Amino acid sequence: MGILVISRHGESEWNLLGKWTGWTDVNLTEKGHNDTVRLGALLKGLSFNEAYTSSLKRTQQTLAALLEGRGVENLPTTHATELNERDYGDLTGKNKWEVKAEIGEEAFNGIRRGWDYPVPGGETLKDVYARVVPYFEQEILPKLQNGENILLVAHGNSIRALIKHLDQVPEAEMANVEMPFGQLLVYTFEPGQSLPIKKEVLSVEIEAVNA
Repeated sequence: MGILVISRHGESEWNLLGKWTGWTDVNLTEKGHNDTVRLGALLKGLSFNEAYTSSLKRTQQTLAALLEGRGVENLPTTHATELNERDYGDLTGKNKWEVKAEIGEEAFNGIRRGWDYPVPGGETLKDVYARVVPYFEQEILPKLQNGENILLVAHGNSIRALIKHLDQVPEAEMANVEMPFGQLLVYTFEPGQSLPIKKEVLSVEIEAVNA
C-alpha cells in the first residue's frame, strides 16, 4: 500500500496581512515555520520515498519545516508549477477584507469558495482542478499504486481541487471544502486503485491564521 500525506503551507507573510497571494512568491512567517515544525512531529511514524511541492518557496519552506519536525534532513523533491496556488489575477496583492467591504459578502464568497466563479485575469477553482488532477494522476498516482509513500505540500486551493478528486466531492458542495492550517490529510492507496481506500486527518492546535 502507498501513503499520500498532504499538507498546506504554513502561515505566509501575505496571509498575515490578509492579502490574496496567488503566485506571488512570499516567505513563511516565523509563526508559520514554528507551527509546521510541530505538525511535522506527527509524521515520526511514517517514512517517505519522495516529496512534491509547488514551485513557490512557501511550500518548499514548509516541507523543510515538516522534515525538521519529523527529524529528517532532506527528501528527494519535485517542485511542480501544476501544484501552485490559484492565480488571483487582478485581485493579487489586494486585502481580502477590504475587497469584501467593497463588493459584498455574496460576491466575496463566490470568489473565495466558488467552483467556477470568474476572477479578472485569474483562475477559477475549476481551472486549478484542470491542472492539479491530471498532474497527480500522471506523476504521483503510479508511485502510490506501487507502494511508495509521498509527502505533498501545496496551497489551500490546489489542495481543495485535489480533495474534490480524491474524496469525489460534487461541485455543488465545494464551497464547504476547506484545507486549514495545522492539518495533515493521510490517504492510503492499494495497487490498481485510482482512488484512496482510507483517509485520516492529523492536526495540531494553532492560533488562528488570517487567511
